[in-house]
Amino acid sequence: MKRSEAKAHIEKLRLEIEEHNHRYYVLNEPAISDFEYDILLNELETLEKKFPEFIVDGSPTHKVGSDITKEFTQYEHRYPMLSLGNTYNEEEVREFDSRVRKATSEPIEYVCELKFDGASISILYKNGELFRALTRGDGTRGDDVTMNVKTIKSIPKKITDKRIPSEFVIRGEIVMPRAVFNKLNDERSEEDIIPFANPRNAAAGTLKLLDPRIVASRSLDCLVYYLLSEEIPHDNHFENLKEASEWGFKVPDSIRLCRSIEDIFQFISHWDSERKNLPYDTDGVVIKVNSLTLQKELGDTAKSPRWAIAYKFKAEQATTRLLSVTFQVGRTGNVTPVANLEPVLLSGSTVKRATLHNADQIALLDLHLNDMVYVEKGGEIIPKIVGVDHSFRNENSKRIEFISHCPECGTSLVKNDGEANHYCPNYLHCPPQIKGRIEHFISRKAMDIDGLGEETIDLLFSKKLIRNFSDLYDLTLEQLVPLERLGEKSASNILKSIRKSVDTPYPRVLYALGIRHVGETVAKIICKEFRSIDDLINSDPERLISVSEIGPKIAASIVAYFTDNENLEIIRRLKLIGIRFSDENRPILTGNSLDGKVIVISGLFLEHSRDEYKDIIERNGGKNSSSISGNTSFVLAGEKMGQSKKEKAQKFGVPLINEMEFLKIIGED
Repeated sequence: MKRSEAKAHIEKLRLEIEEHNHRYYVLNEPAISDFEYDILLNELETLEKKFPEFIVDGSPTHKVGSDITKEFTQYEHRYPMLSLGNTYNEEEVREFDSRVRKATSEPIEYVCELKFDGASISILYKNGELFRALTRGDGTRGDDVTMNVKTIKSIPKKITDKRIPSEFVIRGEIVMPRAVFNKLNDERSEEDIIPFANPRNAAAGTLKLLDPRIVASRSLDCLVYYLLSEEIPHDNHFENLKEASEWGFKVPDSIRLCRSIEDIFQFISHWDSERKNLPYDTDGVVIKVNSLTLQKELGDTAKSPRWAIAYKFKAEQATTRLLSVTFQVGRTGNVTPVANLEPVLLSGSTVKRATLHNADQIALLDLHLNDMVYVEKGGEIIPKIVGVDHSFRNENSKRIEFISHCPECGTSLVKNDGEANHYCPNYLHCPPQIKGRIEHFISRKAMDIDGLGEETIDLLFSKKLIRNFSDLYDLTLEQLVPLERLGEKSASNILKSIRKSVDTPYPRVLYALGIRHVGETVAKIICKEFRSIDDLINSDPERLISVSEIGPKIAASIVAYFTDNENLEIIRRLKLIGIRFSDENRPILTGNSLDGKVIVISGLFLEHSRDEYKDIIERNGGKNSSSISGNTSFVLAGEKMGQSKKEKAQKFGVPLINEMEFLKIIGED
């Protein structure tokens, strides 16, 4: 490679790696796998060694990726927080062992630990009390997330053990259990919020939230992996972790003391298969020199310790042929490319399709039609293409290009700054967006209109009986009865459910409108601040941003929605029908009569709907729960309460309170 070519390629690689660092550490939206990232970094490192005249200060090969964000205060780490060097093969682990053994004539011990996939944290304790918690940041300084860390139950706030040093730093990985992650993503999908890619991104994103109450609700955990202090209890890492466990920290019981390279490989082999049975994601094994004295002798590079290395597990992968790429339009207009593949068996199931995420991913992979592609299951769930086998490529094969116009309505696609996805802005006339918004409008958590599923909406749309959700309220029995799959009884039930939806509470109506980025939770917050839709329509971006949980992106989306005349016309029609766009005619049941109470609702009620009772419980200081446990204060029991719930309440000694008794408690009797 010529010097001029090398310089240009080095600069290109640096920019590309910095962009991936920003996506991974700050946005928590990685576009490539760790393996692909390491390939880029190794390529840059190789070129910099070959052409040292092009090495610059601040190159990604000489610094830790930074997660620092402006919303938090930064502090210096008491001890630099470096990143680990990665390897994917046994040969490099043997080379690591050889380098360590050359440094000493003493017997070598290693500590093998699972590399849990989360967000690194460094916590300073003074006189037994949690003083400050910092993210990795840039390795030298980190974001102060102390208030959020204090909500994590597995992290001690105060330690009474008399053996602890007066000051020490404990390091660990903040992780999100898979079960919590799956539940969180289900909720995000229901609220039309982009799901997290994996539990690591969810944990890192949660740790950077500005509301500790939300952090507390997401059941994060902390697995400890290192202890630092000027008064360290032992001169070896293994005993220090055991000591930390006795102080109340959560140290994984999977850690092992290994005295040979064979012990290390046995540990790796065992957990390569067993890791699937763990409640947390783990992507490899960390191998550390046990002796702290030897750790100091070996020292560090600019970004990694020389006394530790991370062996990364290989994701299960299959090779198949790319047949075509189609583009799907969601109800908010997001356009998602989908790869159609020759069927291939992967992780026990047949894969025919894989996500390509966005235009950046297609460009990064440099995909061509009929390419042989490597497919992995991202997070063991969603298949994705991670690479191309270029040896099979036909010279004349057509490059896959991201489309410029909506495949459904032909409108030019838009990509906003700071967003990864293209979307179709023609939300009022793009068929899948129209139908998607109507399906959202009638959904259970929105207007809850029975009998109108996806197929029926598609039928009504194709017959030109509806063009937006306000048209639903103009439907007649004469229009519905003749339609395929609908008789008089089904048509009558649909119309009855539509009429009933007029009494839907204001927060659910706002959610039903389908404003981009306004999910169920945000809709509730907005309704508490803006008592009517007119107040919201007349608000400006500054007023919106002042509300908790509403940032510039959500504010811009709300303003854009209400500056569109067709949206305002739909709202005008819904008002005439009697849809509730305010809380003004509704008694505001507030107080503290349910403070600290955990309540389960079950059965049918006369005075209020279940969703209204949930709202009443929250307004009076209580907390809603979906399942009965020993922590349940009582069950609000309506007609036709399920027998299994009655038996569970009896088992835990949880009282059943009927509707009238409950209304007396809150003062509405």
